[in-house]
Amino acid sequence: MTDTTLTLSPLRAATGSGEGQSWLTSLADWTVSLMEIIGPVGAGVAIALENLFPPLPSEVVLPMAGLTASRGSFTLFEALLWTTVGSIVGAFMLYGLGRWLGAARLRAFAAKMPLLHPEDVDRTVAWFERHGGKAVFFGRMIPIFRSLISIPAGVSKMPLWRFGLLTGAGSLIWNTIFVLSGYLLGENWHIVEEYASILQYVVIGAVAIGVTWFLYARIRSLLASRQDPASRTDA
Repeated sequence: MTDTTLTLSPLRAATGSGEGQSWLTSLADWTVSLMEIIGPVGAGVAIALENLFPPLPSEVVLPMAGLTASRGSFTLFEALLWTTVGSIVGAFMLYGLGRWLGAARLRAFAAKMPLLHPEDVDRTVAWFERHGGKAVFFGRMIPIFRSLISIPAGVSKMPLWRFGLLTGAGSLIWNTIFVLSGYLLGENWHIVEEYASILQYVVIGAVAIGVTWFLYARIRSLLASRQDPASRTDA
């Protein structure tokens, strides 16, 4: 048995593994196992995957990296470094997806979808070209959007250096908050996840309201145009 495994054995117990464990606890166990095998690089891999699959919560992965650092398996600097590198790598993968999709493909897709218009894509790209810097930087600190914000950045062809710089800066702030929380809270790392879940629910609620408003406006416009063809607009 290696020194790393010996050090992390109490850590694995701190995740509460056992019969009937939740999927979050299973995720925490998986993160610990990954760090047991490849050290702080494992935390970076987990965060890169979190970027690609937003349902994987960074609010769980990052505190586990901090908790592992507090155990002395690797340093706090290494935890921050590799989780930030993982964030940037995952973000660039989604940026590449957006770049591959491009505005033309999205316009064609929107033309085939009910309640969507190609002009919606044009307006979104135009907005991102004006405010994309702030969107990428602050978006890295908002659950769900921290991953998805990379796609419109790719669609609008934001310069790679600018995207990387803004993504790295925003990710470093977000990662530092949660890694330090795990580092300082120790076995009580799950407390930060509980509070972070509230923020995630607020974001999901705001998105739901926004989507509902958009659908309501589009359906109302569609009904009005059918009743009075002369008043049809591109709204």
